[in-house]
Amino acid sequence: MTKLLTSAALGLSLLLGLAGGFLHLGGGQAAAGASGDKTITLAVKNMFCDACPFIVKNSLEAVPGVSKAVVSFKNKTAVVTYDATRAGVPALIKATTDAGYPSSAKN
Repeated sequence: MTKLLTSAALGLSLLLGLAGGFLHLGGGQAAAGASGDKTITLAVKNMFCDACPFIVKNSLEAVPGVSKAVVSFKNKTAVVTYDATRAGVPALIKATTDAGYPSSAKN
């Protein structure tokens, strides 16, 4: 049963990740380069398969103020561009952690 639920969640996250490439759902995201935008690299744990980055990316892009998230399975990192007036590093870390992928700011 757990395997079925995990597969369903993975399928849904992949579907949402692919749909995100074709649909712009709005949400008032700031354009990259706007004043107040910051970029941070997060070290992300628990990514063990090629599908994990989709889940991490979706969790980060769901945070209000995030305009871009690029997740690398190979490097176990997420480079996130966000509006510092709407989001902060603790919210980004919470988003990945709540999705099952604890993260921390990378030095």
